[in-house]
Amino acid sequence: MVKHQPLQVYERQLCLSCITGIYGCRWKRYQRSHDDTTKWELLWSFILLFTFCLLLVWFYFWWEAHNDYNEFNWLLYNRSGEWSDGTVPILATTAAGFTYLSFLMVLALCHIALGQQLNLHWLHKIGVTAALLTTIVGVISVNQTWAQEWDIVHISLQATGPFLHIGALAAVTALSWIVAGQVARTEKTKFQVVVMMLYICTLLGLYVVPIYITSPCIMDPTALKPRPDVIGHHGAPMLAPENTLWSFQRALQMNVTGFETDVAVSLDGVPFLMHDHTLRRTTDIGKVFPGRQLDKASSFNWTDLQQLNAGQWFLKNDPFWTVHTLSPHEKHLIANQSVCSLEQLLKLASYHNSTVVFRLSRPPPEHPRYHSWINDTLQAVQQSGIPQSLVMWTPDEHRAQVRQQAPGLIQASLEKQSPQTLQQDGIRRLLLRYNQANAREVREYSENEIRLTLYTVNEPWLYSVLWCSGVSSVSSEAPHILKKVPYPIWLMSPDEYCLMWVSADLISFAVVIGIFIFQRYRMSGMRSYNPEQIMLSAAVRRSSRDLNVMKEKLIFSEVRNGVGSAEEFYVDNGYDYYTNQAISQ
Repeated sequence: MVKHQPLQVYERQLCLSCITGIYGCRWKRYQRSHDDTTKWELLWSFILLFTFCLLLVWFYFWWEAHNDYNEFNWLLYNRSGEWSDGTVPILATTAAGFTYLSFLMVLALCHIALGQQLNLHWLHKIGVTAALLTTIVGVISVNQTWAQEWDIVHISLQATGPFLHIGALAAVTALSWIVAGQVARTEKTKFQVVVMMLYICTLLGLYVVPIYITSPCIMDPTALKPRPDVIGHHGAPMLAPENTLWSFQRALQMNVTGFETDVAVSLDGVPFLMHDHTLRRTTDIGKVFPGRQLDKASSFNWTDLQQLNAGQWFLKNDPFWTVHTLSPHEKHLIANQSVCSLEQLLKLASYHNSTVVFRLSRPPPEHPRYHSWINDTLQAVQQSGIPQSLVMWTPDEHRAQVRQQAPGLIQASLEKQSPQTLQQDGIRRLLLRYNQANAREVREYSENEIRLTLYTVNEPWLYSVLWCSGVSSVSSEAPHILKKVPYPIWLMSPDEYCLMWVSADLISFAVVIGIFIFQRYRMSGMRSYNPEQIMLSAAVRRSSRDLNVMKEKLIFSEVRNGVGSAEEFYVDNGYDYYTNQAISQ
């Protein structure tokens, strides 16, 4: 009985050797094979694909979450007590893992295109497993500590969706070359049907997905509302230490229309600006009052607070990586900043006719100002001399008392409520996080004459989406960046978007059809060679180049028609297989 063996290839193929060597450590020529991939290796291929897709979403999430990096670092600080930029190691590992898996995916596609087995090396399997487990742990951690940030994915798709669709369509269209080659090469009808059905379903899904893509920036450009006002969130904290006079002055230089801040009440009844519950992050409390770093900020009197430096921490920690952009004069001013009182801020706002919205924190029950905190704050407002129409009052406690003592204050709320409820309570302003109101709700508030301010908006793409939604104002830590956005990043009418969508689909369809026709013609020409005729012609002396061409053709033609091993056939026909020389008779 004759044993059948596929013809082995011994000529040099540098590109193929690199592909199979890097992916599966199969550097030797005789290790290449055109046999079907085993089920075990197919499983690892699906694991690689799943890990790549998961890491792609994870990478996209962190890319778009750039708007809230400071919020994430602040959450880490509250847990660890030490300030550090936790996004740096996350971004570094994510970028490295995504690059590595992208490289493996390209190699896998090259194997499929060349008809080679998918044999992932065990070192790569360890790497893929590590990337998968690390990403899963990261997703779980974010879901537990920063769950609200997942909304950034949906919101960002309003800005990137139309362009991601074009990119995905181009990628799937390019894959048609590999799919068409596989379908034309294989002789298994079931495999052909499965591959074609999967590919067609994916392609058709991409063709119709724009139906479900919604964005407020797909609108009639003539209906675009005026540019939203920019309010300095804690001043301009990317350019100066937050909640200091210099930070608010820097914000004024960026043409902000108002300020947003947090207010606490000192032991002796002086309202002052402080975001944290303690003073250890933004002051030198450990140096001036050792042992009191963990004390509540409201447990200090105003005299003690004035002794603290509120700027040196900014130069030391460089929370936004912007210190290197500051001049020596600016660094000198920053190094000498002190804790700012509410009255000081209101006087600055009054001079520049800027609005002020603040979150007032009630002292703890044992605090001597627990019952008088409202009166202490109203007294600071009155002493500053600022027009009451420039101050937004947000605490819900004792609103009736506030209206009686200061009827000119703008009543605002920090809690999301229906427009009807807000109108009944006499509230005209609403301050929410940017993920708490969609475009429909923004229009509803606007129709009921309730001005909506969303925080914290630092990225131009997010500012553009909210602008198209009709938001009246945003609170930002980066007014110097939003200042450079005179118009939404992109804006197109529904007709223009429909034209772009249909054109992309038609071009993709035409390219796919052309590739399938070309691949079928190319593979049919390759199959027209008869292996027996090629082997018999080997008895005639030919050049090495011609012989190599014949051998390459034999790779794609399985020797299954009663032909023995390649070496036996060459010897039987009077030809030396290894030396390419005819055997002397």
